[in-house]
Amino acid sequence: MQMTNVPQAATPDDASSIGRTLALAFADDPMMCWFFPDPATRQAGLDGYFTTLFTRQYVRYGVCERTANAAAFWIPPQAQDKAVPDAETLAELTELLGDRAEPFRRSVGAAAANVPQEPHWYLAVIGADPVAQGQGQGAALLRSGLAKADAAGLPVYLESSKEANLAVYRHFGFEVLEEVRLPEGGPALWVMRRGAGA
Repeated sequence: MQMTNVPQAATPDDASSIGRTLALAFADDPMMCWFFPDPATRQAGLDGYFTTLFTRQYVRYGVCERTANAAAFWIPPQAQDKAVPDAETLAELTELLGDRAEPFRRSVGAAAANVPQEPHWYLAVIGADPVAQGQGQGAALLRSGLAKADAAGLPVYLESSKEANLAVYRHFGFEVLEEVRLPEGGPALWVMRRGAGA
């Protein structure tokens, strides 16, 4: 089956291609560059990072969709306790991150401190391979998840560490709630919210 811009449910069998797609998508993301500072090993590190998150966490508890060259991981309200990596996932990520593991743990803690109390959908990850950016695949995935949240009458939250993406999210109805500075000299993280049906 050939996938284009139509979102499809992702399965564990998609792990390697999703890991590779997201590694390419986040190669210049400020937070990911901070976690994986060496350009020579960043691609492999990001591939392992996203594959681990997908297989250990999001495909089990979230709503994961993909197109040919993009992927998105969502956490519905009933699985909010899975929005932050659990101890086993953190242990696996610690091996990948090496000496960046401790800043990563502190960053996870800082992000978790901003988790809203109201019921909501959470967009954990969305990205498209740069070769497909501008073709509408990321937008199709975003619309798919937002439609699920709207059908439930719930808001959506996300965090972005890439300032250039804020305008894209604003186009889809998100507003910046807060700018969080990650610990230990880390990049800024913008917390965004979109009301139901916005």
